[in-house]
Amino acid sequence: AEVEQLKVGQMDNYVYLISCPVSKLAALVDPAYEVDRLLAHVEQKGLKLEYILATHGHPDHIGGNGKVKRATGAKVVAHRSARHEVDISLAHEQSFQLGELTIQCLHTPGHTPDGACFIVDDKYLITGDTLFVGECGRTDLPGSDARALWHSFFKVLYELPDELVVLPGHDYGPAPTSTLGQE
Repeated sequence: AEVEQLKVGQMDNYVYLISCPVSKLAALVDPAYEVDRLLAHVEQKGLKLEYILATHGHPDHIGGNGKVKRATGAKVVAHRSARHEVDISLAHEQSFQLGELTIQCLHTPGHTPDGACFIVDDKYLITGDTLFVGECGRTDLPGSDARALWHSFFKVLYELPDELVVLPGHDYGPAPTSTLGQE
């Protein structure tokens, strides 16, 4: 798996470009801003965009989904609790294929009711706004729930392998990435 971290927008957002080196199929995670730049980057790399993954429904994460979908025909993938436009709704721990890569959806509510993390090829953990490097997502917003976030950490993420590379939704920490064991 190739996973590229791209910084976009005015809120230190990270978008991730996941690609299968064999099939040249790709997915963008949370492409809210700078969509034209992101699409040009995908094209320059010779990739076919198959999916748009949504970690949660806040506008600073899904704002560009429609434009990406219209430009590429990619399908929006999110946890089944999502209330925004979704083409493929996944259950907790459900997996799907991107070429030869396996991507698993984990329901991690707390920051939002529809919060999801994605495990890519048993190497990467894309955490959206559930977990940042050195801190966690806010729970003072409408729909946030501190108890649910605690559950997401200690009943879902805590059980995962320490060596997973944490790829957060924003550049809010001392480093752009971390490992789950360190967090």
